[in-house]
Amino acid sequence: MANYFSDHPEIGFHLNHPLMKRIVDLKEKGYEDKDKFEDAPVDYQDAIENYKQILEITGDVAANIIEPNSESVDLEGPHLENGRMIYASKTFENLDATRKAGLHGISMPRRYGGLNLPNTVFSMLSEVISAADAGFQNIWSLQSCIDTLYEFGSEEQREKYIPRVCQGETMSMDLTEPDAGSDLQRVMLKATYDEENQCWRLNGVKRFITNGDSDIHLVLARSEEGTKDGRGLSMFIYDKRDGGVDVRHIEHKLGIHGSPTCELTYKNAKAYLCGSTRLGLIKYVMALMNGARLGIAAQSVGVEQEAYNEGLAYAKERAQFGEKIINFPAVYDMLSRMKAKLDAGRSLLYMTARYVDIYKALEDIERDRKLTPEEKQELKKYQRLADAFTPLAKGMNSEYANQNAYDAISIHGGSGFIMEYKSQRLFRDARIFSIYEGTTQLQVVAAIRYISNGTMLANIREMAEKEVADALQPLKDRILRLIPVYEDAIATVKAFGRQDVHDFLARRLYDITAELVMSLLIIDDATRAPELFTKSANVYVRMAEEDIIGKAAYIKNFNPEDLENFKAVETPENAE
Repeated sequence: MANYFSDHPEIGFHLNHPLMKRIVDLKEKGYEDKDKFEDAPVDYQDAIENYKQILEITGDVAANIIEPNSESVDLEGPHLENGRMIYASKTFENLDATRKAGLHGISMPRRYGGLNLPNTVFSMLSEVISAADAGFQNIWSLQSCIDTLYEFGSEEQREKYIPRVCQGETMSMDLTEPDAGSDLQRVMLKATYDEENQCWRLNGVKRFITNGDSDIHLVLARSEEGTKDGRGLSMFIYDKRDGGVDVRHIEHKLGIHGSPTCELTYKNAKAYLCGSTRLGLIKYVMALMNGARLGIAAQSVGVEQEAYNEGLAYAKERAQFGEKIINFPAVYDMLSRMKAKLDAGRSLLYMTARYVDIYKALEDIERDRKLTPEEKQELKKYQRLADAFTPLAKGMNSEYANQNAYDAISIHGGSGFIMEYKSQRLFRDARIFSIYEGTTQLQVVAAIRYISNGTMLANIREMAEKEVADALQPLKDRILRLIPVYEDAIATVKAFGRQDVHDFLARRLYDITAELVMSLLIIDDATRAPELFTKSANVYVRMAEEDIIGKAAYIKNFNPEDLENFKAVETPENAE
């Protein structure tokens, strides 16, 4: 029987990373739960075995329930009845299966009914479910919104809401509005305090809300009258049981049809403040978005894997001119690149998740006791790494998912354009990944300061110091020769001394940075598991080398005066 976890040993490989020991020890806080909860691990090895069992269960559910339902869900989609969103019928089956399998409350402490799993394992679960149906992964993975409530809500709120999510209730984050997409400072949904009922009342409209008719919502709203920027925004908890919110419209989308995208109307809806006023955007949404971006990176890797699977299976069976097309150079070139992007992108995803795990676990420990000076330094180190790597993981994997899905259609030829084949659905689903939770362009904006100030250069040099297998040293030498090229490209952009030029060339610096990082990661993976990653390391390094040299040459030969040639639309500033 198929299993979306065990069928791909490349996923389980990432449970063996040296940082996992530190992550598990921190997450389990000295394994203090072993005497309180029957399912709590007694030591590191026991924890890893628990993770593998949960991943096996998820792989089974994904392969044998969610994936077989995916075509029906895509065709039916959710619909609107009397102001309520109704899931596609097979989506209810998927939710029932994940609830019965105990796959909710993934990251929450056991005292609330959660599984207390690290983010790295949650990302693996997300990848596996996304490979089966990326639209359902959206619904399921939004349970991670509870992390924000756990971090910033009161204990009373934790005790009220977290057990419900652990039992399978759904969540959403209601951020965007018709006039406030990526620019969340413009959010105008109004929050007014109700003295008589000791609660807040929300009024206004939210748009493009994924899983918008969920059970529990985290809502960004303007609590400070007269303000127009982010300092007037707060975060609120809305409970569907209290009423006051209707679904006005469900968007008809290109892909991820099973994931309802709603327009909501808030009419004097009762809500409660999460954390403190004025910190909604400045602090809480930033935490929420970083988690969501890592979730989209995992979603992207799942689709990268499934697109590769579809392309490979078709190429093995399809014959042209008396030969299977997998033997054609044009086809195996595509397949090898798809696999290399998948393996390198996955490595970047899980390295980022490990960085997040360490600093988040230390933050959680800090709620109970004062951290030692060494722990404080560790927290700062891994928080910086997580902040620098998250936009790389989200941006690059979302782009790779699009590229792999595109190539899967190309391998299928005309059949790939026919709706009966899965490749077209993967292609439609993947397109949103580089748009929502911050476009790739916004990931560049988030990452570029770590590139310009030398943080990523220092990280790359540190990564390059690791020993590699003798057989892989020639590949590493090729990357080492590219690091000065990268350094020179950064210096060239900074030397222009113009913000517009810096912004224009930022995407190229971002791509070079990510490709160097992923090259070093995949070489390290191949050193530790040559049977799994040697081929991908060879392909990826050559592919990265080709791209980096080209982009560095573009930067080196760029003339700032030519910037006008790229402004395709006349504006008052560039019109004659």
